[in-house]
Amino acid sequence: MISERVRAVPPSGIRKYFDMASREKDIVTLGVGEPDFDTPSCVKEKGLEAIELNRTHYTGNAGLPELRERIAQKLKAENAIHVGVEDIIITSGSSEGLDLALRTVIDEGSEVLTPDPAYVAYGPLIQLAGGKPVYVPTTEKNEFRVKAEDIRKRVTKKTRAILYCSPNNPTGSVLTKEDLKGIAELAIEKDLVVISDEIYEKLIYDEEHYSIASLKGMADRTITLNGFSKAFAATGWRVGYAVAKGELLESMYKIHQYCMLCAPSVSQYAMLAAFDDPGSIRQMVKTYDARRKLLVKGLNEIPGITCHMPKGAFYAFPNITGTGLTSEQFAEKLIKEAKVALVPGHVFGPSGEGYVRCSYSVSTETIIEALDRMGKLFS
Repeated sequence: MISERVRAVPPSGIRKYFDMASREKDIVTLGVGEPDFDTPSCVKEKGLEAIELNRTHYTGNAGLPELRERIAQKLKAENAIHVGVEDIIITSGSSEGLDLALRTVIDEGSEVLTPDPAYVAYGPLIQLAGGKPVYVPTTEKNEFRVKAEDIRKRVTKKTRAILYCSPNNPTGSVLTKEDLKGIAELAIEKDLVVISDEIYEKLIYDEEHYSIASLKGMADRTITLNGFSKAFAATGWRVGYAVAKGELLESMYKIHQYCMLCAPSVSQYAMLAAFDDPGSIRQMVKTYDARRKLLVKGLNEIPGITCHMPKGAFYAFPNITGTGLTSEQFAEKLIKEAKVALVPGHVFGPSGEGYVRCSYSVSTETIIEALDRMGKLFS
């Protein structure tokens, strides 16, 4: 009764550890992947206004024209991506945009190249679209940045697209402009689509963000995915957007019409206000930066653990091989003996073995308590 394609996809590797943690008392968690801030007041007020004005019906399939116009203005000013409202679809979170992009470019058996470690949904969504994920290993030595020469080694006649996220979840790596130029040249040479997940673009500390769609020759072969959930602490509002040209966008729009119809109307109206409050983002980034430094410093003081400094997002990816434990053993030991929850690195791909993901989208007090418990366990 269940399709073989669905049977072949494993349950989320993260869920196992959250379920394990839920059975324990007095748990301190570094496992969450969402901001601990509240949505900015101006956004909430705009949402309440929409409800009061009964703006609770369907919007057009592509989303509110005024929201798409604001996004187009933002893309031009901040990302050097020149598009019109006709090149933008408002999606129900960036996750829907990712699903649309993959179903648009994948035929049965198509291969999609993606960095390893990578966001846990990438592989399963590629499989659910009928494709095969091909993982490109990255290393701590290279700050977990995926390189064009490593991607090239894995290109075959079945390769259809390159998918990456910068800043990266779980490693916090940020691709440089030179990294992107190499990927762009390869994509043009091999006639590949690039799916660029930029949901963490505002959360960068030591580098600058670059969009591959802004590079020469890439506008017509790039699908840029973004949204409001991370930068505006708006995960539950479910508003993202997908940007592409021509047939790529038209094909995504076709799927969107049938599977989602439109993103939540009240949420779309609310996000109109997000562009008017850059101060909230700056304050969040400043706070994350302080937590990042606190967490990395503390991890490096624990015997058996070393941690490089992540450049973006809100995750640290410490190396725990010095403890003599696997990622899974380490995570389970922490839950059971120290009452600290985090995510073992192997669930993000084979290159994640020997690492764990720690989120610093939690309070400073939580970070201090988690470090104290971990330090006592491994002292």
